[in-house]
Amino acid sequence: MIKMRTIVDVHTHVNLFPYNKDREEVIKRAVEAGIKMICVGIDAETSKSAVVLAEKYPKDIWATVGCHPHCAGEKGKFNTEIFRKLAEHPKVVAMGECGFDYFRNLSGKKDQENVFAEQIKLAGELKKPLMIHCRPSKGADDAYEDALNLISNFEFPSPKISHFYAGSLAMAKKLLNQGFYFTFGGVITFSRSYNEIIKFLPIENIMLETDAPYVAPEPYRGKRNEPVYIVEVLKKMAEIKNLEYDKILEITTQNAERIFNIK
Repeated sequence: MIKMRTIVDVHTHVNLFPYNKDREEVIKRAVEAGIKMICVGIDAETSKSAVVLAEKYPKDIWATVGCHPHCAGEKGKFNTEIFRKLAEHPKVVAMGECGFDYFRNLSGKKDQENVFAEQIKLAGELKKPLMIHCRPSKGADDAYEDALNLISNFEFPSPKISHFYAGSLAMAKKLLNQGFYFTFGGVITFSRSYNEIIKFLPIENIMLETDAPYVAPEPYRGKRNEPVYIVEVLKKMAEIKNLEYDKILEITTQNAERIFNIK
């Protein structure tokens, strides 16, 4: 029997409503393809559902719990004690996604900052990695700059992951110097604007994601994304980095296992 090679999708949302009709089939397709998943919460409700899936599929799914910046201004969306209890679950491997989103500004900046700060503190207290969502204003790095400044106010030795990195090369260098890791998804299969950054970053600081159900890669663009499509991201990453497919698979999987302490 040929041993199946594992790929880790470090940021997926199979807990969200677009999968309500066929969630089991989506997960089954991923599992049969050798894909392990980190299911990401964006508020208390979806964080709970991520934990439920991680319990149901203990060998294939892990969870993160967090409050997305879009939800930061919604009353009752963030309660420190609720999130602390969720984050203490052994299947929870990170806090987040959390951070700043200045592209849509669905929550006020102060609300985003307050909720992000609480999650940084919780991650530090529980020694969990931080899954960071930063989406800057168009043509700027402001969300990343503010995230770095905020994190610097805390003693935070755990890994910091910049999910779906969308900043400049200069900002990537700054984050790398601060020990950040970076994830990339389907957008790299149809946009060349990430190539320079991906070529610059060490593969040891890169992990793969789908951010499903969003941003499906080519040749599935325009369709609902799902974890099994991460193979297309892996193929494109190998092309951009000029490394063999198996080498990218091996190193990014090792990165995920190490950073999130999963096996």
